[in-house]
Amino acid sequence: MKKDGLSRRDFMKTTSAAAAGTLAGTLAGRAEAADQPKSKIVNYNEKMHYRRLGKSNLMISEVSLGGHWKNRNAGRYWDSFASEEVPADVAKNRTEVVSACIDSGINYLDITTAAECLSYGVALKGRREKMIVGADIHNLGPRNSDFCNVKDQTRNVDTCLKYLRTDYLDIWRPQTKMDGSNTDAEVESLVETFKVLHKAGKVRHLGMSSHRRPWIEHILEKYPEFEMVIFPCSAKTREKGKPPVGENVEEVNPGHGSDQTQSIFKTVLERNVGVVTIKPFFGGSLFASCGKVSFPVMGVGSKTENDMARLTLQCILANKAITAAVPGLSTPYEVENAARASYVRLLGQSAAETQWLMKITDRQWANLPQDYQWLRDWEVV
Repeated sequence: MKKDGLSRRDFMKTTSAAAAGTLAGTLAGRAEAADQPKSKIVNYNEKMHYRRLGKSNLMISEVSLGGHWKNRNAGRYWDSFASEEVPADVAKNRTEVVSACIDSGINYLDITTAAECLSYGVALKGRREKMIVGADIHNLGPRNSDFCNVKDQTRNVDTCLKYLRTDYLDIWRPQTKMDGSNTDAEVESLVETFKVLHKAGKVRHLGMSSHRRPWIEHILEKYPEFEMVIFPCSAKTREKGKPPVGENVEEVNPGHGSDQTQSIFKTVLERNVGVVTIKPFFGGSLFASCGKVSFPVMGVGSKTENDMARLTLQCILANKAITAAVPGLSTPYEVENAARASYVRLLGQSAAETQWLMKITDRQWANLPQDYQWLRDWEVV
């Protein structure tokens, strides 16, 4: 096999423990499953690695399930369904994917849309306890300032619960404004809502999702109620403050307003906040098949893209400050491939694997589509 000038033999023969991209080493403050009784870990699988989600003390699989999957127009997610009815083929697909997750030891599900809540409500029927669920519905959440009050955010959570066919969320992780313009007063309304819902038994833990790094740091430093945070991280992401070895010398100010004077991982470690990372594949833009393959997805997919997906997840998970990466997965095979990123992670990557992945990643990073240019804010974290 030839790919970008590297033979399959070159790709596999050389061993190296370094995972280029994050190069974070073994940061303190994150415990894996060794210090937690296996019986306490939801859906435990001995091959999967589990990490503590900050001060929530939840142990979640380091590779978990993002709510998105390919839609009928070859897009990356489903937003809503007519009459709140899940199509039969969608229900079958999501049920099979969740079953594959359970078999693989994946135990966290992150949901962001009404269609996702409805679909996973069907898929989790009779086995809700098999997944730790983090959710809200983006168009009911604090991305709209008019909804930043206890009444409307209670409606957000109650709608999630109704669609998911459950009476509680393990984590309520509202999606904030992408530009980081939510005010402290708006954030305080989320904290107040959480306290009300937690007392009522509807929500167990509080997190948030944001694409704006300086704003995240401010909120985590001011509001200790947040136990976890969700933000983008890919194999392109580097951590500042690490040794200036060849793979980690790139320092780029993307000019999108991001503060690159320190690593956000310093803040999350100091505050004992769990980190779930999204967009590992640049919203699918890492792959040549992006925008070309629509639901229902058939077969096991391209071996090249499967290798890229697995190695990318391994690069991200080299950073012990990250609790889990949550790729969107469209088929049971994609689940199995993603889970293998955790199963074999401690074996390390070969030098050829790293070189091959970085070459493709750099090329695709340079050609990000317009609607993903904001990811450049997260090149250095």
